[in-house]
Amino acid sequence: MNRIIKLLIVSDLLIYFGIGLTSNILSIFIKDNLNSTIAMAGLAMALFLFIKSILQIVFSKIFSKKHRLNMILIGSLFIAATPFIYSFSKTLGILMLAQAVYGLGAGLTAPAWMNMFIKNINPKRPGFEWSMYSTIVSMGIAIAAYLGAWLVQQIGFRYVFILSGIFGIAGTLILLKLSKEKIK
Repeated sequence: MNRIIKLLIVSDLLIYFGIGLTSNILSIFIKDNLNSTIAMAGLAMALFLFIKSILQIVFSKIFSKKHRLNMILIGSLFIAATPFIYSFSKTLGILMLAQAVYGLGAGLTAPAWMNMFIKNINPKRPGFEWSMYSTIVSMGIAIAAYLGAWLVQQIGFRYVFILSGIFGIAGTLILLKLSKEKIK
């Protein structure tokens, strides 16, 4: 596994560990802290996925190979900003704004990240390298899901959202090391 693939995996591990801290508690936060409904929690997730789905196609057409690293960096910063916005959410509108920012970040990051991963993967072991990525990131999210729920019980939503954002920033900072690599 080359250094670029390792950096992409470690970055995603940190970013999605952070998001994993909040993903299974967000519905509870919306219902209990924003005095809203479970249906609105579903709408918040739908908004994120709709925006991501549309924008990743748009961004894959607009930007070229030379923009990949900037797309990944900027998109990752938007993803990292999302839990910080959650931490200040007092209304459903602010939370929906956070979901839109998350969708924008994921839509910007996805095509560039996948392209960079595919171009730098070992052609003799693509299944292994994709499996390593999936296993490492999924295990991180699994641990984060439990840890996030436990931490909310101990210290509250706001601190968990901030911790989530810190992991996202750490994952984004890892990506800065890609600028020193010879990316295909």
